[in-house]
Amino acid sequence: MSASGIPSPRTGSQALLEALYERGVDTCFANPGTTEMWLVAALDACPGIRPILGLHETVCAGAADGYARVARKPACTVR
Repeated sequence: MSASGIPSPRTGSQALLEALYERGVDTCFANPGTTEMWLVAALDACPGIRPILGLHETVCAGAADGYARVARKPACTVR
């Protein structure tokens, strides 16, 4: 909320993370590049989703798949 009392507009990244969180995602495996900087900034401000950095895109995809199978809940990736 801004100082004037008017709600601050959400970004697309914030809306995406809120939607993921509302659907049970609490972990995001990430190997971000320069084009994902807005999503990384939104992840930093989203206390409900824990980002885990991976060294390669395929590692993140495999980790998210394994996490979802073991934890029996969804995960996401930023690649």
